[in-house]
Amino acid sequence: MGTLVGHIVPGLFFFALGLWHLFNHIKLFSLHPKSYISCVWFPVSKPRYLEPILIILGSSLSISVELFLGQKNHQPFDPNDGTIPSNHLHNFEHSSIDLTFITYAAFAIVFDKTRPMAHWGLINLIAALAFAQQLFLFHFHSSDHTGVEGHYHLLLQLVVFVSLVTTLLGIALPSSFLLSFVRSLSISFQGIWLMSMACMLWTPSFVPKDCFLHIEEGKHVIRCSNVKALHRAISLVNIQFSWFLVGVTIFAMWFHLFLQRIYGEKTEYSKLRTKESKDIEIMMSTMVEVHDVESQNGVKSLA
Repeated sequence: MGTLVGHIVPGLFFFALGLWHLFNHIKLFSLHPKSYISCVWFPVSKPRYLEPILIILGSSLSISVELFLGQKNHQPFDPNDGTIPSNHLHNFEHSSIDLTFITYAAFAIVFDKTRPMAHWGLINLIAALAFAQQLFLFHFHSSDHTGVEGHYHLLLQLVVFVSLVTTLLGIALPSSFLLSFVRSLSISFQGIWLMSMACMLWTPSFVPKDCFLHIEEGKHVIRCSNVKALHRAISLVNIQFSWFLVGVTIFAMWFHLFLQRIYGEKTEYSKLRTKESKDIEIMMSTMVEVHDVESQNGVKSLA
């Protein structure tokens, strides 16, 4: 990342992934309100592993751009001694985040094929690790994220933190639709905020009043002429974040009501099921069995 395209592309991916999860969680809860169990990922009819495969491909492409395709010499190391130059540290940090998401998606496929008893909790744990890695590297970023850009990244960390917490809580509360709803929404919000950052930080016409784009260490950053201008710019970022939050909330509530109306009616009047819904129900039934076994073991240990 670090450029307009570098934020737009992952932003679109996070937005689409979160929206896909939001749709499926609402659909599942509408069809099975009493037996709902959260799914970590959602299979499709053909190919079944489309979601994790797209995560692997997208993250691999991001690593290629960060470390090779986006570099002048098509390699990120110092040609003289083979070390990592300071201005390329952020490329390795972003690639480390991508690598964690590749790990998550790969094990999602492996666990689905082998179906160990604890696969649901483990894949949730790896997903939480991916968000924890993301939060850790954004917080301790090698780039000096100060001023307006720093505030954008600070608010992004808040959204990532919500994704992390809801994923961890989902391990203990697999039947909580609210947790799945908030997690899906936070993933989409990550994408929206990344795309907003891309437009606001690298589009000259969107630079706040009395601030300007300045080239530092080969990249464009926003600098303000005085403290008053900086405070004004940060306040505008807060307002923007607040408006996005309200807009996303309104959309999510409307989306929930819309899908509830569609799939709630299907629950009452139709017994037709597609192959895709059967696959998801198989995943749900497996997770219910795991949850029941763990509960019984807990009761036995107490006895």
